[in-house]
Amino acid sequence: MTAPIVVKIGGRALDEAASRGPLWDALASLAREHAGGVVVVHGGGSAVDAHLARLGMFTARAQGLRITPPEQMDEVAAVLAGRVNTLLVGLLLAAGANAVGLRLGDAGAARCAVHRPNGADLGRVGAVVAGEGGVWRTLLASGFTPVLSSIGFDERGGALNINADDAAAAVARILHAHALVLLTGVPGIRGADGETIAESDAAHAESLIDAGVITGGMIPKARAAAAAAESTGAPTVIASWDRPEQLRNLAHGAPVGTRFTTPTRLSTNTVD
Repeated sequence: MTAPIVVKIGGRALDEAASRGPLWDALASLAREHAGGVVVVHGGGSAVDAHLARLGMFTARAQGLRITPPEQMDEVAAVLAGRVNTLLVGLLLAAGANAVGLRLGDAGAARCAVHRPNGADLGRVGAVVAGEGGVWRTLLASGFTPVLSSIGFDERGGALNINADDAAAAVARILHAHALVLLTGVPGIRGADGETIAESDAAHAESLIDAGVITGGMIPKARAAAAAAESTGAPTVIASWDRPEQLRNLAHGAPVGTRFTTPTRLSTNTVD
């Protein structure tokens, strides 16, 4: 069976989901045209923040990561696995995709545990520690498009909040994905000449950061994409949700955005 493409969606694409018909059309087309199908993984942090604020709950972060106290976990799951997932599944169904909404940890496809980065206590924040993706493979083989919220479960069945970028990378690793696509608000990494960099890797990205070419909010995006490529073994693409028509290029092997690979696979530098 051909490996699937994993697409991670978050940020403004979800905040403005109802007005982004071309994006859902492009994802539905990609799911039909790529022989291995598509798995969609989504975040929804701003929706969670807004919901918690309405309840008078404070959102704290440590090391750039959301802290999810146990008393907030039910609310986080309700937004991500409930409202956001339901909205996204409905939009993809309307676009013609056979979308099926799931949580990351459903049917044990991804096994998770509480995450303590550098010893920090983030509450009910988790990480994927193993998995075989059986339910995703079954759905893909039957022509369905799994749409996964980043909610996992610990060994006792307690819900965990998983960072959506990390969840998408774990799904790509478990499924030996054809590619992992991180949709953002930019078309890719730009070089010193202003052109989009076609391919990069971790060392190349760090050299651009040191040179001041990659700056600001693009630094964590570049590092996350490079780390995902190395951990999954699959090319990881930073592409724009504002250019959804380019997603169909992935089904035909055409270049899209900036493609992060392992060093031995790096071959080109820029593309018009």
